[in-house]
Amino acid sequence: MKRFILFIAASLLFIPRGRCQELAAAAGKFISLLDSTQKAHALYPFDVDDRYNFYYFPVDNRKGVAMDELNDAQKQAAFNLLKTSLSDETVKKVNEIMSLEVILKALENRKADDHFRDPGKYYLTIFGIPSNHTVWPCPFDAHHACLNFSAKEKKLVAGTPGFLGANPAIVQQGPEKGKEVLKKEKDMGFALLHSLSPEELKKAMIDKTAPGEIITRNDRKAMIAHPEGLLYSEMSNTQQEIFLQLINLYVHRYTKLFADDMLKQIQKAGLENLRFAWAGFTEPGIGKPHYYRIQGPTILIEYDNTQNNANHIHAVWRDFEGDFGEDLLRKHYEQVPHKQ
Repeated sequence: MKRFILFIAASLLFIPRGRCQELAAAAGKFISLLDSTQKAHALYPFDVDDRYNFYYFPVDNRKGVAMDELNDAQKQAAFNLLKTSLSDETVKKVNEIMSLEVILKALENRKADDHFRDPGKYYLTIFGIPSNHTVWPCPFDAHHACLNFSAKEKKLVAGTPGFLGANPAIVQQGPEKGKEVLKKEKDMGFALLHSLSPEELKKAMIDKTAPGEIITRNDRKAMIAHPEGLLYSEMSNTQQEIFLQLINLYVHRYTKLFADDMLKQIQKAGLENLRFAWAGFTEPGIGKPHYYRIQGPTILIEYDNTQNNANHIHAVWRDFEGDFGEDLLRKHYEQVPHKQ
């Protein structure tokens, strides 16, 4: 219990106090600034399957209003809406991930009128009617920044799947040389790995070869049937602290109120049931593919750096019960009749 209190207390290091999760007001402000064409792109009925879209890779015909459709005031309102759900650090990461599209375009020698790589092709969608008394999903959907939110009664109540990626993971040339957007995710994973004894490493290591992608990909239902790896209960006190710090990094992609709720859910499911698994190279570096995951009864974190000569990171948080707000929406349907 003492260790979990420290786990919760660590949240104070991540998020400024006093931030209010007034999502409905921020959504209303954003909507009020849109013209009729933009509203047609951004607003959808609650009961459509498109709210389960989860494409963290480039695709055409995404739903939502694109950032390059918005003027400066509208973009600010869009990011103000994101700030009601995300930590300041995560908002910064999202902006940096968007800027990597420019670097990718140059690396791939694409022409100026080629918009396959485009920081303007990031989309915000609202399903249903935002208010303080309704349930309404609000995903931010794009290449390497795919974040699914659901709101109810003024606050964020679901925030997964939550995907961030970086390509290149480390920028190799140009004015941004050395830039590493997801450095903490890499460094903290290796810190835990390198703290393990040879016997503990044998339990944590599930394969000498890293998978070429996160296992759950963009599946609507995250599923890894047989948990593997080193149990939290098998770690030393120091290793447990490093492990919880790594989990905190992912949990605190979100604002403090929601992060605290997630931490309590993890505790309720049992810290002793959490596992840490590793595959691939055990030293960092471009050309050294590696993968780790954290799995418990309710959560799954996957980190993969294998593509583009192991200079391309995918890092996702999944909730076995709450992805896409499923648990919340199921309860909503039980309480509020909907037409078929």
